[in-house]
Amino acid sequence: MCEQPAECFNLGQTGLSFETYKDDHAMTFAPDMTERLARARADLRMGVPVVLDTGAVMLAAETLDAARLAHLRGLGGDPVLAVTSWRAQTLKARAYDGDIARIALPSDATLTWVRAVADPADDLRSPMKGPLKTRREGAADMHRAAIAVCKSARLLPAAIVLPVSDAAAFAQLHNLTVMSAEAALDTGLSPLNPIISARLPLEVSEAGRLHIFRPDDGAEEHYAIEIGQPARDKPVLSRLHSACFTGDLLGSLKCDCGPQLRGALAQMGSEGAGVLLYLNQEGRGIGLANKMRAYSLQDQGFDTVEANHRLGFDDDERDFRIGAEILKRMGFDAVRLLTNNPAKVARMEDAGVRVAQRVPLKVGENPHNHAYLATKAAKSGHLL
Repeated sequence: MCEQPAECFNLGQTGLSFETYKDDHAMTFAPDMTERLARARADLRMGVPVVLDTGAVMLAAETLDAARLAHLRGLGGDPVLAVTSWRAQTLKARAYDGDIARIALPSDATLTWVRAVADPADDLRSPMKGPLKTRREGAADMHRAAIAVCKSARLLPAAIVLPVSDAAAFAQLHNLTVMSAEAALDTGLSPLNPIISARLPLEVSEAGRLHIFRPDDGAEEHYAIEIGQPARDKPVLSRLHSACFTGDLLGSLKCDCGPQLRGALAQMGSEGAGVLLYLNQEGRGIGLANKMRAYSLQDQGFDTVEANHRLGFDDDERDFRIGAEILKRMGFDAVRLLTNNPAKVARMEDAGVRVAQRVPLKVGENPHNHAYLATKAAKSGHLL
């Protein structure tokens, strides 16, 4: 209740009917497709279903609970568990849709069954999940969208999908977010907005400055650490560094990320200028929880790439266009790129930033990460 009635909004004072006001202002206050997608990601992380505007209700397999699974069953129809082709390959299930597979949900499927199919944690202890029947008829775009939004929410790429006849009415009845399947499948880069920058003296250089960039789609913020005052008219010493909580902060010996971060900053400090892009794409873009799942699989004998595939992810889910966009927003169009990864060079060039020189960054090898580095070289093309 308003404490100052005179200052409260009063529709009657406008002389407008509710319907007229609603029509005139709906586009002003209602979330757009990008904002609904951000809302959908948050809902799925909490286990709340989301409605796809193409005619389906979806739930993330990772956060699904028994009560909602039972309620979904009560709706009738033929729900499926959508997984990627990588996960389907592990499960020996046919991926008729190419990049994904639609696994029919057995009538007696329990929450335990769903999670066992979606999560490879117990694959070696209990390898037989089937026989699994996969669908081949009908379009799979909404299932593909469901997996895409699970990925962007940093959840396992697996979703229960059930077609509904009237998506808008179903969402209104259950008070659920309606998400655009088209927006979920859009591979365009969300616009990045500079939020603030401030002086930040560092061990490697007292002339440090931290820039914060925020994407329009509600995803993670990204950072640029500027050393000195690098000239905008010549290639800047730069590194695209993906966040690594375990390596950068904890000093993990399983990877070379921490030494690479500190080595890159030290070289920029030594030269007196440079820009390090710190991109919040933990675990090659799959998030910290999934990265730890991959680590657990590595303890079972799988290498980095094999672990990602068993989880249902590609070798590398990162988007290096983010770093290129930040550099351009800061006024740079050419770099001397500190990297051992030729793919980063190619992605920067593709995004319109010229790589004048690839600067090797070979640091951090130890007995614990020797196999990891060997896999990076053999399967990801790193020049080590």
